[in-house]
Amino acid sequence: MLLLDGGLGLVIVASWLFCIFDVLTTDAGRCRNLPKPVWILIVLLLFDFGAIAWLVAGHPWAGSMTNGMPYKGNTGAKYPEYDRPGRFAASNPDDDEAFLAQIRNRAEEQRLQAALQTEQDEPHRRSTED
Repeated sequence: MLLLDGGLGLVIVASWLFCIFDVLTTDAGRCRNLPKPVWILIVLLLFDFGAIAWLVAGHPWAGSMTNGMPYKGNTGAKYPEYDRPGRFAASNPDDDEAFLAQIRNRAEEQRLQAALQTEQDEPHRRSTED
């Protein structure tokens, strides 16, 4: 019985030491659910419960980065933003005739509106000048 208790204690201490080193060596951006300094305190102060909590809720497992969860450090995207299929690629606006036509039409509309506004304001200016 003494051998079983000693072996269980050794396993608990070994898992605690593993978790301490794992928290310390894990990149801060990959820690899940809590910031890295908080995880360090939890593992150090709560001993076996902290080690279990780190393994369950904090350790960045390989499969957890590809499931699309929106937490800090989720780098498991299938495509980087610049390689995403169907992505709108910016181009030179001087080469886009449709864009230039739209700009010309909007400028012409603004000129017409300004001319109409000037014609509407003209009688008021004449009456105030007399």
